[in-house]
Amino acid sequence: MLSMSNVSPSPGTPMAASPLTRACLEIDEYAAGLGWDKPARLFALVDTARLKKQEPRLASQLGLDTDDAGKSSLTPIEQDTVPSGTPLDKFLGTIAWPDAVVGCALTVERLMLPPSAEASVPEGLNDKQLSKWVAGHPERQEVRITVAVLRDGSRESAVRLREKDSSTEVLTGGGLVPGLAEALAATFA
Repeated sequence: MLSMSNVSPSPGTPMAASPLTRACLEIDEYAAGLGWDKPARLFALVDTARLKKQEPRLASQLGLDTDDAGKSSLTPIEQDTVPSGTPLDKFLGTIAWPDAVVGCALTVERLMLPPSAEASVPEGLNDKQLSKWVAGHPERQEVRITVAVLRDGSRESAVRLREKDSSTEVLTGGGLVPGLAEALAATFA
């Protein structure tokens, strides 16, 4: 487990942003610090105040015992590595969270096409063929996607283009990656 509390919030994070937006951007910034071409990473989101009160030793190990460590009300805690070669939907289907976990997040790298390219997608391709077609498309973009959800249904996403790899260029919004948000929310069902 690795706490993200030691990572400074990205400079572009608005102070009025929701705790979920701040946690999502904090995870994005952490992943950016690791570089590109990395496997998917899964995070539990826990209530910082509750963690400090109920698990003071763990909070101390995670660096949450300082006065400024409680500024974020959600603490992302990285989980064990997502198994490579396992389809993400199958992996997420195996997860069950304890009650102390109020949300979860996932960061993953993907290839993305602009909406203008959608009309040119050949029909009848299976997943492997479609992936190959997208990988060869001249307008493809490499992106890092971070999606975070809470038990109450709240959702947030952060999308960072590899060609604009800057914390000031991260696009955020609750509905940017609805399929992945649904899959993460299902881990609480």
